[in-house]
Amino acid sequence: MASTREAYGKTLLDIGRSNPDVVVLGGDLNKSTFTHLFAQEFPDRFFDFGPAEQNIMSVAAGLAASGKIPFVSTFAVFGMCRPFDQLRLNIAQPRLNVKIVCTHAGIITGEDGMSAHSIEDISLACSLPGFNVIAPSDSIETIQAVKAASEMDGPVYIRLYRTAIPVVHDDDYVFSFGKGDLIRNGTGVTLFATGSMVGNSLIAAQEIATEGIDCRVINMHTLSPLDEEIITLSAKETGAIVTVEEHYIHGGLGSLVAQVTGKFFPVPLEMVALKGYTESGKPDELIEKYGLGIKDIKFAIKNAYARRTLPIAGQ
Repeated sequence: MASTREAYGKTLLDIGRSNPDVVVLGGDLNKSTFTHLFAQEFPDRFFDFGPAEQNIMSVAAGLAASGKIPFVSTFAVFGMCRPFDQLRLNIAQPRLNVKIVCTHAGIITGEDGMSAHSIEDISLACSLPGFNVIAPSDSIETIQAVKAASEMDGPVYIRLYRTAIPVVHDDDYVFSFGKGDLIRNGTGVTLFATGSMVGNSLIAAQEIATEGIDCRVINMHTLSPLDEEIITLSAKETGAIVTVEEHYIHGGLGSLVAQVTGKFFPVPLEMVALKGYTESGKPDELIEKYGLGIKDIKFAIKNAYARRTLPIAGQ
């Protein structure tokens, strides 16, 4: 287990040391997002606005238009939901080089409760034309995704978490922006998982293999642009798909994958996702209560497998 937000804070500091154009904007949650590390070393390149997220995004746009590389960090509900108008008008439409890295996404924010559970952020970010959207699956991927974001031109949204999550990659892993990450091969059902749910998806695949269902697991770290090629290929080769995400069922990974399969190669599709808002509670308990646990993933796998379309030879 390792913290994605801590990995982000340390990586951002390293990037700041090598690139003087990097500036950081916060919203009174800097210790929680680990951007206080940057603030301590580079106080003249760090700006705290308090709880004024609309202002933060507007100023970040101005800094980007002036040639700086602004990183904005706060909780996901405050960084994507609250200032959506500013994101749309000031950043997405002029396609400015703003990096928005938000922590405390999803329901594993836990005891902070319903108002702090960001379950709509992927949908909102992906609805902005030109936005690059990344949901790293662990701390190792987070480090590489943040570095990649700092080097690419254009707006980026990166989704991170409050609690530590399983580490699913080795130290020699290489992040490839826009490309699905095959982390377990299989021929029976393809699991497309993103962010915090990749670890549980791997466990579910390993457990259900003992029941004779061989699952392929693909880490969809990049939600926009989406790797349509790996989705279509997996649909053809395995004949059934399960999507797994800690996000609202509408507009997230499941919806994105369904758009691709519906266009190129329709197959049975099951979605493990949130059906609505939740409540305050311990992260593990919320995951189980609201249908995102390992048993729920296995149940979806069995349903997809029962409806499975066998691959067609030569296609």
